[in-house]
Amino acid sequence: MNSSPPNRLRLKSVILCLLVIHAISGIAQSPASYVFWKDDENLRRKYYDESLRKNSLFISNAPKQYAKDYKEIYDHQFDEIGDFWNSKRAVTSPAVNDYLQSIVKKIIDANPVLQNTDARIVFTRDDWPNAVSLGDGSIAINGGLFIFLNNEAELAFVICHELSHYYLDHTNKEIKKIVDLYNSEEFTTEVKRISKQQYGARTQFDELMKKMAFGSRRHSRENEAEADKQAFLFLKNTGYDCNGIISCLQLLNNIDDSSIYKPFIPEATFNFTDYPFKKKWTEKESVLFGRLITDETSPLSIHEKDSLKTHPDCAMRISLLRDSIKKISAGKKFLFDENFFNQLKQDFFPEMTEQQFRDDNVARNLYYSLLMLQNGSYTSLAIYSVARDLNILFQRQKDHKLGHMEKETRTYAADYNLLLRMIDRWRLDEIASINYYFCRQYEKQMGGYISFKEEQAKAVKNFTLVQNK
Repeated sequence: MNSSPPNRLRLKSVILCLLVIHAISGIAQSPASYVFWKDDENLRRKYYDESLRKNSLFISNAPKQYAKDYKEIYDHQFDEIGDFWNSKRAVTSPAVNDYLQSIVKKIIDANPVLQNTDARIVFTRDDWPNAVSLGDGSIAINGGLFIFLNNEAELAFVICHELSHYYLDHTNKEIKKIVDLYNSEEFTTEVKRISKQQYGARTQFDELMKKMAFGSRRHSRENEAEADKQAFLFLKNTGYDCNGIISCLQLLNNIDDSSIYKPFIPEATFNFTDYPFKKKWTEKESVLFGRLITDETSPLSIHEKDSLKTHPDCAMRISLLRDSIKKISAGKKFLFDENFFNQLKQDFFPEMTEQQFRDDNVARNLYYSLLMLQNGSYTSLAIYSVARDLNILFQRQKDHKLGHMEKETRTYAADYNLLLRMIDRWRLDEIASINYYFCRQYEKQMGGYISFKEEQAKAVKNFTLVQNK
């Protein structure tokens, strides 16, 4: 057996040690990065197939008299549900999904009438604070709602409420009402009358549609109250604290004005020694151009806020259940894992942030990333994401493709409107300069973050390009 000379062995040992030290050094310098949840694609496909079969069942069981209308509605419904299951919005990551299913199972096991339910309940990466029963057994609990919940009892109520919509068959009942109304003699006669009008036909038709929408909203609010009542009956059997219903509805009443982070302050992030913040980026138009603020940028009135609420009538819904809840002995706020619940609340924010990027909503992704950075949450991911978004904004402005970006509006949070105003006013050279100095500021901190280095290289290239013009 041949042996290497001693000096060669020592050389190999030295090289090996240097490589190990270098690797350890690289790991030590690399900032901790958030690891996104990995979804179970087989489970997602299973849920899709179950929804597809349910759609076919709905169509085959629909009344024959208006079979074409029912098929059109059910196919449209499945288009949305199918898109949902085929997207990355639904969370099927095993650990996260298993935790949710443990609560779902607790509810089902405690209520015999739910034993044969085919409901498919998942969390989503959607950022709006809502939960929804899609009508075919698919139920979505949005991350944008979950991050505001205080305990499992409130989550269990949300699940019970959406299960109640499905159990009470609210979606199919509403579909039947729509089909019956659409085919009613009164409606068809009115449509014919309007179509013969020489003037104002469009206005009259819009008014007819408004009446239909108003009736639909009224039925929807009736359904909410009915689902609350049924959800209470489900929840009281589980061992969870039914006071979670009250606290959850109180939370929903104010959720449109709530935030888990402090508002974004542009000057705190985009002010650099070599490139100071410019007030013109965020000044109101009335200051810049001597014009009055338009209705589009003025604050919402109290009446408008009420009419646009994601969850209206919460005070009334509380009043309908308060006395019944008082009669029930207090249960528990947590039955499974309080620590996991609280960790999920934190982890949902980066998941929702990245979903905005997948949905090509760069402005919203930038906003959420800036919130995380400013509040010291998932900072490495936030810094990388801000650099990535600014590079994308640079390229889109360079290619004259910023037209489809969101614009500030009265329904958005004030700090998000500030960001949208900045994006709208930034010139190409300003975006390049901001990102160049932003990346340089965090260069040392992000030393081992390869993806950030790639974005910084792009930022340097863009900055050089505008400087040489």
